[in-house]
Amino acid sequence: MTIALNTTNPDAITYDTSELSFTVLGGIRIDNLDRMRVTLKISVTERKFQHYLNNPELAALAVRHNLDLYNDTQVEKLIRKTAERLEVGSSAVAKAIAELTTQLENYRLTEIEQKKKDTDKRKPLSEEDRLAAEAFLQSKKLIEQTAELIGRSGVVGEEKNRLLLFLVFTSRKMQRPLHAISFGSSGTGKSHLQEKVGELIPEEEKIEITSLTENAFYYFGQQELRHKLILIEDLDGAENVLYPLRELQSKRSITKTLTVKTSQGTTKTETLKVEGPVSVSGCTTKESVYEDNANRSFLLYLDESKEQDERVMEYQRDLSAGAVDTAAEHAAKHLMKNCQRILQPVAVRNPYAQLLKLPDGVFKPRRTNAHYLQFIEAVTFYHQHQREQHADQESGEVYIKTTLEDIATANELMKEVLIRKSDELPKSCRLYFEQVKAWLRIEEKQSFTGKEIRFALRVNHGNQKRWMLQLLQGGYIRKSQGKKGITALYEIVSYEEYSALQNSISTVLDKILNTVGSSSPVVHQRNEPPNEVKTKRKRKQTTDLQKEIHHTQKTAAANH
Repeated sequence: MTIALNTTNPDAITYDTSELSFTVLGGIRIDNLDRMRVTLKISVTERKFQHYLNNPELAALAVRHNLDLYNDTQVEKLIRKTAERLEVGSSAVAKAIAELTTQLENYRLTEIEQKKKDTDKRKPLSEEDRLAAEAFLQSKKLIEQTAELIGRSGVVGEEKNRLLLFLVFTSRKMQRPLHAISFGSSGTGKSHLQEKVGELIPEEEKIEITSLTENAFYYFGQQELRHKLILIEDLDGAENVLYPLRELQSKRSITKTLTVKTSQGTTKTETLKVEGPVSVSGCTTKESVYEDNANRSFLLYLDESKEQDERVMEYQRDLSAGAVDTAAEHAAKHLMKNCQRILQPVAVRNPYAQLLKLPDGVFKPRRTNAHYLQFIEAVTFYHQHQREQHADQESGEVYIKTTLEDIATANELMKEVLIRKSDELPKSCRLYFEQVKAWLRIEEKQSFTGKEIRFALRVNHGNQKRWMLQLLQGGYIRKSQGKKGITALYEIVSYEEYSALQNSISTVLDKILNTVGSSSPVVHQRNEPPNEVKTKRKRKQTTDLQKEIHHTQKTAAANH
């Protein structure tokens, strides 16, 4: 009769035969199948104990030994040691250890299978939930309704940032996901925004991290992170993992080679591989982050205005008074999660991509251009329940096409991102500069001192000193008086430089959209020869578009 292994307590697994009682102290590891390292406690059973009534010292003996059950030499030593100390036949000990090893193997394989099932915790949707999610994703004004539903879920203000962040999170199911970094001073709600929008993503499709060690990402399962959303609460405390994080974002996989000992005592190399793609989002209080990380992400700057402060505080008061409809918030989150669950991986093709061009003033245009096109694809991907599916005649790949509405939506949400990518000043310095301009207009002044601005705007002296230096070095302000013993006066060089930048970005995007809208995209199947007439017409359209963009940028530069 086979005796069952008792795994009620996984840290103290027991196994009893007619003569011996085994306890596996600390359990067993289930990740390395090429070894079975255990710590055993071996004693005699109660029936065998009757033979030792006249020798209490012998009866109280137990053998404790650490070994690899797959190592014959170690097992033979344990058999001899147990047989001598407990006065049990060596054949009985050998048989018991062999049976224990077999049962531990079966237990370990069962645990591995269970772990795989636990990893895939996809929540099965009821028919009612599925129909509701499909109906929502088929809404004519899906983006507008999504923005409204995000607000109803408890996200206060930050209308564009929250919608953009939601679409970035949605892109995790694509082959080239997007990433985001939220900037803001302490207490502005950057972590709160990320957390609240993250609550709209199913729990099984995201990983929330508060602290990371240097090698943490290498020890996930090979496919454990695939198409997952990784939320890092504080990037300032995760500097050690920024390198593997960058590689995971760019190459969509990371590898690490380790030196390990085999069960025979020899040394070999072992490679750990973790596959993506993943979508990564983090928060920071710093004005800027390491350039390589920033270039891979959408940079979101939170609204630190007094109006946003008042909206948040009003919500806090309503919540404290019980005036917030928490049931409606829960229902909104439930619907958004279900919508995410029924989105399926599908390829996106943009037939207008060759006609899209960023303004020349954008910094790091290669990466920004890639982000722009990927964001348009993310908008299309979110509309997949409203798009007809096509199949590539050569490869058989199923894909959906981008529409002009998708480009218009992306342009509207990307304007602020592109403006930030084109502005030389950091966001905090830009905000300070625009407040100074507004104050001077109200006070009808042409010049100002640092002291009067500091008291008027209630800014920190150290921050103001840094911002003033940036403005002076960038040529945005100039000293009009600053001799020794006389208070320095400053003047604004141009009041319209920022509005000119904003207008140039908006105008170029609008011109592109109008030109693309008046053009019919020319898309050839890969197995069809291009039509010469269509190719010439397409080249002419592209040339005309580039001329218009150049003229618009030249006009904006002249105004600036």
